[in-house]
Amino acid sequence: MDQPLGAAARPIDVTAFIDGQPVGRAQIRLLLLCAAVLFTDGFDTQAIGYVAPELVRDWSVSRGALGPVFSAGLVGLMLGALVFGPLADRIGRKRIVVASTAAFGLGTLATAFAPDLTTLLALRFLTGLGLGGAMPNAVALTSEFSPHRRRATMVMTMFCGFSIGAALGGLIAAAVMPAFGWRAVFVIGGAVPLLLVPVLVRALPESVRFLAASGRADARAAAILRQTFPAAALPPGARFTVHEPALDGMPVAHLFSDGRARTTVLLWVVFFMSLLDLYFLSNWLPTVLNDLGASVPVAAVVGSLLQVGGVAGTITLGRLIDRFSFGALALTYLVAAGAVAAIGASAHAVVPAALAIFAAGFCIVGGQIASNALAAAAYPTAIRATGIGWALGIGRVGSIVGPLVGGALLALHWATGELFLVAAVPALCAALAALALARGRPAPQTRPAAATGH
Repeated sequence: MDQPLGAAARPIDVTAFIDGQPVGRAQIRLLLLCAAVLFTDGFDTQAIGYVAPELVRDWSVSRGALGPVFSAGLVGLMLGALVFGPLADRIGRKRIVVASTAAFGLGTLATAFAPDLTTLLALRFLTGLGLGGAMPNAVALTSEFSPHRRRATMVMTMFCGFSIGAALGGLIAAAVMPAFGWRAVFVIGGAVPLLLVPVLVRALPESVRFLAASGRADARAAAILRQTFPAAALPPGARFTVHEPALDGMPVAHLFSDGRARTTVLLWVVFFMSLLDLYFLSNWLPTVLNDLGASVPVAAVVGSLLQVGGVAGTITLGRLIDRFSFGALALTYLVAAGAVAAIGASAHAVVPAALAIFAAGFCIVGGQIASNALAAAAYPTAIRATGIGWALGIGRVGSIVGPLVGGALLALHWATGELFLVAAVPALCAALAALALARGRPAPQTRPAAATGH
């Protein structure tokens, strides 16, 4: 969108400007940088589940003893999302992404040297704080550089980094544990994000929508826009704005104002139920498969199909979510419920179980990533990181409950079929909440800025 030279006195609407530009190399580079952050995030989040069977043998502890360790990391993830989302709406997305990546890299590396369960629990909690801060801000940053017509597709494509990292964690665990033990998995998981930090400092831009909303960084916003869209003409001394209402006070309170309360509550239900199911499966699948007779490497590889399916689901669902929004999400979670129940029905046969796990990952991981994209579109710039962060934070309560429920049911010696039948219920609840969102009135911020003026 070219601006005439005489238009310098009139602020340029950053949202409409980005919506009017083609997706270019700089946006793809930013997407890949954020995907790299989530790649390491996914690897480090899921690593504890893949090493769990080996750790149980090495330390001679019960399977149920790892439930609190799983949940400690998820408590950290929850608090990181709740705290660093609103903080990023105050100080910027880039700073939080860089700091969070450094924090979870150090925490994961330290986990490799944990001498006992108590230390492991504490380190997983601290690592979780960094993991929880990185995700909502990577989503917000990608969303704010994406045109409305491709926003869900770009956010979901970026989020494939998490699923690939989580899936690769299983493959790496299967490869390195027989030779080097479970600690080597955490050495790898800590070193990679620490190497990524200086790249982020140098190459990751701040959100121009955030800068425009602050009203204090026109020169910096102009420089970023010229670098991102070199073919677009910007006048010297250009000023920038976002045509959204100023939101003073506590960012969290605004999640429930101006007609956003219903959307916020239903999004929280979707995130809670979706992440409960996802972490129930990702933490306990390798252990359940191992109990049914699969070797530790085979259990890790088959369990990783949950995330492989998630990558396939994310790639496939992006355009559908851009077009059909919450309607497509509701159908995705409905199919997920059937796939999760099918895992229990086929768990004693490797090939049917692998197919059911892939299908569950396709729908649950793909649905969760679609939920992130839709949450980013549901809120204005001033509270976008807060909205995503709190949705993820509430979802993390579900992710804490999931492993604990799984551990409790395993301790009670529930049959495999019954275990996964129970796990199908949260996916069904997520489908109903998404259906309610599809039938409800969308928040004003979900409409194209260029078309609505908002």
